[in-house]
Amino acid sequence: MQKALLMFAAGFLLFRLAACETDKSNGRSVPGGYPRHEPYGTGIGAMPGRVVWSYNPASVEWDGSGWWWETEHFDEDVILNMVNASIASLGGAKTAKAGWNALFAAHKKSRGMDGGYATGEKIAVKANINGSAVFGDDFSGKTQMSYTNPVLLKALLTSLVQEGGVNPSDITVYDVSRIFPDYMVNLCTEGILGGIQFVGRNNGTADTAAPIRWSHTFSGTANYLPACVTGATYIINLANLKGHSYGITLCGKNHFGSFINGNRMRPPEKAGLHQWLTKSQMGIYSPIVDLMANAALGGKTVLYMLDALICAPSEGSSITGRNSKWQQPPFNGNYTASIFVSQDPVAIDSVGADFLNNEPAVTESNPSAADITNENYLHEAGLVGAPPSGTQYTDGNGNAAANLGVHEHWNNAAQKQYSRNLGKPEGIELVWIHE
Repeated sequence: MQKALLMFAAGFLLFRLAACETDKSNGRSVPGGYPRHEPYGTGIGAMPGRVVWSYNPASVEWDGSGWWWETEHFDEDVILNMVNASIASLGGAKTAKAGWNALFAAHKKSRGMDGGYATGEKIAVKANINGSAVFGDDFSGKTQMSYTNPVLLKALLTSLVQEGGVNPSDITVYDVSRIFPDYMVNLCTEGILGGIQFVGRNNGTADTAAPIRWSHTFSGTANYLPACVTGATYIINLANLKGHSYGITLCGKNHFGSFINGNRMRPPEKAGLHQWLTKSQMGIYSPIVDLMANAALGGKTVLYMLDALICAPSEGSSITGRNSKWQQPPFNGNYTASIFVSQDPVAIDSVGADFLNNEPAVTESNPSAADITNENYLHEAGLVGAPPSGTQYTDGNGNAAANLGVHEHWNNAAQKQYSRNLGKPEGIELVWIHE
């Protein structure tokens, strides 16, 4: 590992050198090639820089037949226990109730306010429904492509209601670029979850008083936040751990489904965002950082979560029992059966990037996930006050973006340890909960 006091310029030079290293057998980047460097940015959250990883093989019972998302393939009780244990640990508490209290209090404190969750405050949960209704208004959810696991979503909502003390009628689950399957809506609005609302592209409403203002001028249409976001006090960012044809997709990119414009099927394309994902360059502007810094999106987020129960190689891949089993430890040829949570958006995506970049099941079928330039946005976010691109990122309201969180890489794929795990005062702390 490089010495902790390496200057950024030296670290960036090493990055570019590593970016040139290729596997001579196929000419693409070597998996696991992220250059290591000192932490960029400062950890945030109730436990600064903490990312909690809950792993339990008993959560997934799929034999590879049928649709991957069918609820009988998952143990609902095990997954709820994983969520509750993760929330407790993330808040530095012994129970999920105390954990939720700590998370809400830490979030309010970061915004200069006192107290925790107050009855009546609205919560918008941004799910990633990208694989559903990609080509038309299909409410069945019958696709092999990935989207938010329905059982995990139900577990998160159940924890919010039972342990967080949130009234179901104050919760909205949304993705205004896609359509929520009927079975998922029914599953997540039954029993104690009655009253929870779902907003997709079929019923999303733009708040025309809330346009997204980018920190860099580029071609694209005007984009507006949905009313369910502008009316919320808190956001929960529930993303997927998976590869992408442009690299990786995690919590940062999850907000590509958080705005409305003239293209109801593919708003990010109409917005002109993909031009920044296809460049395969470091040190360039990233719209993902603008979304992370946006006062109404990242600024409201109390919790970031990665759904890693079953991971897809990329957004367009059909999930099979074979291509979703990972080789790196501790999975060793089995399903990932994991969830990750954090209050630090940069830290959780840094951890997710390490897992994806070091996983042959992902990189061998999706070379883009092995391209180390896909972490450009993490360098921009970790160094947001003086990013490599020179962009002056703002919060969307004209205020300079402050610290967004901390970015670094683990020591190796076997130990998976970060600076705080190794006794350093700053950096990421990965806490592993496993059965």
